Amino acid sequence: MKNEKGERHQKEESMMKRTSVCAVVLSVLLPAAVFAAEGIRPGLWEITSTMDVPGMPMKMPPTTVKHCYRLDDVKDQKKVISRDKDCAVTDLKSSGNKVAWKMKCTGKNPGTFSGETVFSGDSYESTMKMEPEGGKGSSMNMKVTGKRVGNCP
Repeated sequence: MKNEKGERHQKEESMMKRTSVCAVVLSVLLPAAVFAAEGIRPGLWEITSTMDVPGMPMKMPPTTVKHCYRLDDVKDQKKVISRDKDCAVTDLKSSGNKVAWKMKCTGKNPGTFSGETVFSGDSYESTMKMEPEGGKGSSMNMKVTGKRVGNCP
């Protein structure tokens, strides 16, 4: 019984670490993908991510980061979207104020990501799903909101 509890705790701790790493990776990658739509301006953006991992005993708190996108970042879509050497966008479709995308990642957190982003002026809402490769870990759902908060410092 004691060993079983230890193994379960170790498994939950491993899942938390993996989820945290994925949250950081996604916080960097998703904002890059949103610039594929027309009308997104360079500037300082505040991006908040909320993750849901089915079967996880406790809910992770939202993560908020600020990122400055310069004019050069917005102009070069390939440079912006594929900043992580372990991830590649495999499909990107824009229609009006919506962008749908798929991405494949290798390396420490291999998996497939898919999502949709809807724009409204200087803000956006996005939903995505991550499926880990080879059944390692749990699938994750993420909601991301972004808003332009001003010019870059």
